[in-house]
Amino acid sequence: MRFAVRAFGLLLAALLLAGCAGLPEHPPRPESHVRVSPDESVLGAVARDAGIEAQDSGFRAMPEATVALDARLELIRRATVSLDVQYYLIGDDSVGRSVLRALRDAGQRGVRVRLLVDDLYTRGMDPLLWGLAATPNVEVRLFNPFTVRSSTVARTANFLGDFKRLNQRMHNKLLVADGHVAVVGGRNLADEYFFRHREANFIDFDMLMVGAVVPQLSGCFDAYWNSAMVYPLEAITRSAESVVERTAAFERLTSNDLPAPPLSQPDMFGEDPLGIQLQTRKFSFFRGQAEAWADEPAKAQDGAPAAVTVKQRFMQEMGRARQQLILFSPYFIPGEAGVASIRAMRSRGVEVRVVTNSLGASDEPLVNVGYARYRGELLKSGVRLFEVASDRLKSDSRIGRLLGASAGRLHAKMAYVDGETLLVGSMNLDPRSERINTEIGVIVHSREVTQRLLGVFNTDRNVDYEVRLDDDGSTLIWVSRSGDRESRRLNEPGAGWWQNLKLRLMWMFVAEDLL
Repeated sequence: MRFAVRAFGLLLAALLLAGCAGLPEHPPRPESHVRVSPDESVLGAVARDAGIEAQDSGFRAMPEATVALDARLELIRRATVSLDVQYYLIGDDSVGRSVLRALRDAGQRGVRVRLLVDDLYTRGMDPLLWGLAATPNVEVRLFNPFTVRSSTVARTANFLGDFKRLNQRMHNKLLVADGHVAVVGGRNLADEYFFRHREANFIDFDMLMVGAVVPQLSGCFDAYWNSAMVYPLEAITRSAESVVERTAAFERLTSNDLPAPPLSQPDMFGEDPLGIQLQTRKFSFFRGQAEAWADEPAKAQDGAPAAVTVKQRFMQEMGRARQQLILFSPYFIPGEAGVASIRAMRSRGVEVRVVTNSLGASDEPLVNVGYARYRGELLKSGVRLFEVASDRLKSDSRIGRLLGASAGRLHAKMAYVDGETLLVGSMNLDPRSERINTEIGVIVHSREVTQRLLGVFNTDRNVDYEVRLDDDGSTLIWVSRSGDRESRRLNEPGAGWWQNLKLRLMWMFVAEDLL
């Protein structure tokens, strides 16, 4: 017994020490900025060949997962000067490893690769990252890194011991190729974001962008890359292996995950894959104006952010709605301020629709308990609430048909203002996106692209349930529609009483600001 107590005490002391371990000093590092390929290069000529004027931007919508992955891989293959890649999550799975392998290949052919990854989900991935960083022309940096690289228990102790710092994560998703073409949206680089998971996949959305908005996005990347919140990989974790051994390990770890061959079939809109368009110089971009925004890297570290946040900028744009606002947010907790803002829109006659995950569909069910607190208020103000609830979206949905037999969860983050303006990026409408995590977003002023997407993400046709108030004005009902027929239910779809009870008990101990 004494030995067990002593061993437990030593383990607890070790975990506490791990939790309190501080970050090292920043090593000397010169500032680094975007490199832009010549205008006559393959990617440099895209905006010109697409007929995009100097002050405008061009947009291609990518709701299909296969198209979104192919576009990323095609940009990595075609880049000649630089690749700037910034993601919250890169999976140690087929998609994640195939993208890392493509980046390795780009570095080997002389392209400068800057990979910036949030450190929350990198446990066990150090050998992959070491191997990639050992490649000439490739540098890997970590956002707000953990000082413990080993077990989940030790990392949890690190998190609890340095909670204020490590609670802030970089939620941004961005890829910029040659300083000319960018991909922005909600997808992380992992199987479930590209319909590669056997059990559950995310319904998501990205946009390919060229033109005037791309230098803005490159500026956002540079601000993070050179930030004090970011550390070179080798400053946080070191490998005892030689460069040759690390590159050999990378080859071995990724050899079964070769990047998919380029697509050859048109997308759901009848447009050729990016690779074919680059070959033929015949592009399908919608034209318009756009502004890109990113939060300060140290957003949550020193109190209130000094600059306007992505959430504040998006709320300003949504507040300009005159006729209709449609919101897609997988994690939706509007808070009292958000409810007041929406109520003000409703008082001006603006139709407001919100699409989110139901409790049964969400991968973050505790968030839905927070959302449920505001459902009644929103419905009483005249907001229409829609929830993705079943294993698949309805069979007549073009998005839903792509899921096959897997479950579908909403992950797209979008807002449509008056059918003319699209807000897209990494931001959820919840307290974490507002106050804690960093986000990136783009405001697109293009009626053509907005209308095209409203035809795909159609709330009347493609969402499982609409939540309404019953005739008594207080009881919630979930209404599903099949053709002209409606069916109603009183209990929340996909969630039993035991799950509801557990979550409501947990809710008592978790502050809404942390969700």
